[in-house]
Amino acid sequence: QVQLVESGGGLVQSGDSLRLSCAASGRTFSSLVMAWFRQAPGKEREFVAAITSSGGSTSYTDSVKGRFTISRDNAKNTVYLQMNSLKPEDTAVYYCAARWGLLSSDYSYTYWGQGTQVTVSS
Repeated sequence: QVQLVESGGGLVQSGDSLRLSCAASGRTFSSLVMAWFRQAPGKEREFVAAITSSGGSTSYTDSVKGRFTISRDNAKNTVYLQMNSLKPEDTAVYYCAARWGLLSSDYSYTYWGQGTQVTVSS
């Protein structure tokens, strides 16, 4: 079993930056594909970014390319989401997710965190 705990959310202004962290329990972190999803009020949960177990490959949804960076530290069992140039439309609850196997942008992740709120004011 893998438990995921997100942190780092908050209220910021448009153009600001935030770094989200997701700490994972267990000794299998370095074998897991990790991802970030987000869900805005009244909308479906959507894929944001993902990273392979080694960190050698990443994937992003188009709306965050060039602004967000996903990274991981396998020694610390932690995955990060650096968010720059934040916009009001980035406001959402951000969820960390983990799965075995290949990098994916769909909902086929096995483990999910509880989420952390990010609010961007204009």
